[in-house]
Amino acid sequence: MYVLPRISAHPRPWSRRTQHRWYSNPATADPYDLVVIGSGPGGYVAAIKAAQLGMRTACVEKNPTLGGTCLNVGCIPSKALLHNSELYHQAQSGSLAKRGIKFDGLELDLGSMMAQKDSSVKALTGGIDYLFKQNKVDRINGHGTLVSQNEVKVTTGNDSQVIKAKNILIATGSEVTPFPGGGIVVDETSIISSTGALSLASVPKSMVLIGAGVIGVELGSVWSRLGSKVTAVEFLGHVGGLGIDLEIAKNFQRILQKQGMKFMLNTKVDSANKGVENIAVTVTEAGGKTKELDCEVLLVCVGRRPYTENLGLEAVGIGLDDSGRIEVNPRFQTNLSSVFAIGDCVAGPMLAHKAEDEGIVCVEGIAGGPVHIDYDCVPSVIYTHPEVAWVGKTEEQLKESGIPYKVGKFPIAANSRAKTIDDSEGLVKVLACQETDRLLGCHIISAAAGELINEATLAMEYGASCEDVARVCHAHPTFSEALREANLTAYFGKAINFS
Repeated sequence: MYVLPRISAHPRPWSRRTQHRWYSNPATADPYDLVVIGSGPGGYVAAIKAAQLGMRTACVEKNPTLGGTCLNVGCIPSKALLHNSELYHQAQSGSLAKRGIKFDGLELDLGSMMAQKDSSVKALTGGIDYLFKQNKVDRINGHGTLVSQNEVKVTTGNDSQVIKAKNILIATGSEVTPFPGGGIVVDETSIISSTGALSLASVPKSMVLIGAGVIGVELGSVWSRLGSKVTAVEFLGHVGGLGIDLEIAKNFQRILQKQGMKFMLNTKVDSANKGVENIAVTVTEAGGKTKELDCEVLLVCVGRRPYTENLGLEAVGIGLDDSGRIEVNPRFQTNLSSVFAIGDCVAGPMLAHKAEDEGIVCVEGIAGGPVHIDYDCVPSVIYTHPEVAWVGKTEEQLKESGIPYKVGKFPIAANSRAKTIDDSEGLVKVLACQETDRLLGCHIISAAAGELINEATLAMEYGASCEDVARVCHAHPTFSEALREANLTAYFGKAINFS
């Protein structure tokens, strides 16, 4: 078994109070083995892993709480609202009544819903603080800026200090992309970003989304369920953003429309003018026709961009690509040998779990271990209801690459678990090599898609064939049987429970 070497297991006889004096006086102290800038999913995981490997580690964070965008204003709070708004929708729409659960006086307490969201965020961000202490990672508050390839300047208010490090890892994540051209300015009251959409004080009567990608459809679903009339304007010809299989996107859009959301595809937003009460949004459709939409709240969700400004990168000579991302080699090393970068600020999908994996293998590489990530085996999930998840190649990508492939599909409506809980919308679609039967991609719409996709990811990571998956015994009744049946269809041509 390969054991990663311990870099520098320095004794730690001093107290935490003494440690603060230590790093504020770099002239009289040894450098850290690793200083991580940013405590999001990539940064905090990398810091903990480095400490576990024996490195003296510090993590610099400019915000008062740890966890970055994901835990504070992204993945975590949005999932809390998605789950709770779905429960409200089940009660309000009559879904629970059909199950024999009837009651009078249903009322939405938005304040309590937001409080539950905030409670989950507080627990998880506080959990990182606890993990830092348990793993002896020094938390340093302030904005980190590179002074050299072995020094980080940390600024808090009017005070600053320079911390020395043998290695520096930039994990600063990403930020909301502003509307192109700057013609629509977010004020987080009536013109909001994804951050503002997580903390509205009341349910708007109407909402227009600029963008029907992952963030748009998730947050649009939340407010649609709570009673807002939601219209999504999307420049592309499909929902779900880049990377989604187009057959899946078409089915997904149909489901969301049944739930009440409206979509304007192949449509460009030109401008937005705030009135006394509402906002007039001017759009241009594919044929060139101009139209005006009226809404109470406008959500700008046109994506995210790497957070690489004000880090001192230019001053120390670290290169950026045309998209503002830090350029790294396969070991996540920049053009400065002791400076590394991971997560949203480098190329690749902007996903928390991708950043986590990069953080782990990057610090293992610093410790002398191998560095490898197969980006075809990084799953994506949209947490609507039903969920949408995928990993690997889409059918369009295989066609474009000229790879001979075969398809296996299985409808969720034919799955026994889905039938028992009356939640049977969706399908499982697998793509395999025509010649070898190797699983190349998996695409799922299901209430359990976010969990199911991990079995497909594991299978792909180990180079499994569709027959391999189909021959594994799956518990009954479970949603996972639909994945098995789709693989059975791909390799044998027929499923057992659908024809």
